[in-house]
Amino acid sequence: MGLFEVTYDIFKPFMDGVKKPLNVMEVSNLWSFLVICNNTICNEEVAYNIAQDSELKQILKDAKKIHQTTADEITKLLKEEGIPLPQDTPEKPTVDFGNIQEGAGLKDDEIANLMSYNLVLGVTYSTRGLTESIRADVGLLFFKVIIKKTALGLTLKQLMEKHNWLRLAPYYKS
Repeated sequence: MGLFEVTYDIFKPFMDGVKKPLNVMEVSNLWSFLVICNNTICNEEVAYNIAQDSELKQILKDAKKIHQTTADEITKLLKEEGIPLPQDTPEKPTVDFGNIQEGAGLKDDEIANLMSYNLVLGVTYSTRGLTESIRADVGLLFFKVIIKKTALGLTLKQLMEKHNWLRLAPYYKS
């Protein structure tokens, strides 16, 4: 049995029965997270066009899938609850910007570090959404995001270590 099946089994008893209306904190967290997802997708599309490393490009594609799936799930939930959706960000085309003048675009290490920072923020914000949710379906949604972003972050960290892109704080004691 996989992690998602175990997680679903944990949340399922709380999802049976009539759903209460979303409370204002749940709506605020879901709506804000949808805005963040949409903007992150846009940033990942631009980064994909600039990135040179094939492994980083694959991680960016994986991240986009995670964020798109999450955005779709939140959009569906908000629509079902009659909550107005935020303005969407148009999809960026895939183009080759491989010959951008030095200093005009982000380098692979900068893309990876920005992505790592955004994953940390996403996990942090998802944790807030999880702890402030009353409905089990909302809690499950945020829990799945935490797991997916954490797993992607571990993959990204391995790539960053491999290429010496990881920006470490100085050691406390040498």
